[in-house]
Amino acid sequence: MDFNEFYQAALKIKNLPLPGTDSHYKMSPTLRIEWLKSHKVEKMNPKKAGVMALFYPDASQVTRLLLILRKAYQGVHSNQIGFPGGKVEDVDSDLMETALRETHEEVGVPPSAVEVIKELSEVYIPPSNFMVRPFMGIYHEPRPFVIEESEVERLVEVYLHDFLDDSNHIEEVLSTSYAKNIHVPAYKLNGYTVWGATAMMLSEIKELLQKAL
Repeated sequence: MDFNEFYQAALKIKNLPLPGTDSHYKMSPTLRIEWLKSHKVEKMNPKKAGVMALFYPDASQVTRLLLILRKAYQGVHSNQIGFPGGKVEDVDSDLMETALRETHEEVGVPPSAVEVIKELSEVYIPPSNFMVRPFMGIYHEPRPFVIEESEVERLVEVYLHDFLDDSNHIEEVLSTSYAKNIHVPAYKLNGYTVWGATAMMLSEIKELLQKAL
């Protein structure tokens, strides 16, 4: 999709209500939904984090969405696809500042270059006990991304039309941190299986875009 066309549609999203939990559940395995319904998340005292869903034009002015492949490490999110972002630090005034700061640190995009379009619905991640607030942002004239090599293995630059293509909505049998060999809804993007919290956030973004386009 042409970036200017996308941007005009994205502006409409500012005034749309958030689909929230209903959209998240479309990309959640049944076990996760049952767990969330039976637990009070506030009692878990979750840590806070902010992430950025960044849309931008490539050299041909075609719209892309930036995802990252995280480094392999000793942790529950090792080598997974996600958005740039991370946990709140003392220097952050709010979660949007967290998302912008972390995006700058991880992929080199300065906060001043991002137009934040929408604050999205938060997603709780049981394995790491994080409550994550995603934001949708526009990077109008991107300079080359610069990755933080200690955290980011590689960039995953997804065409918007691939993200919106329903044929890339799949189901795979995966082993997660809480169950083995379960059916998990996911997206197949640039050859990667995108599932879990990132897929839940993407589901809400996709629903908003479908209403705006």
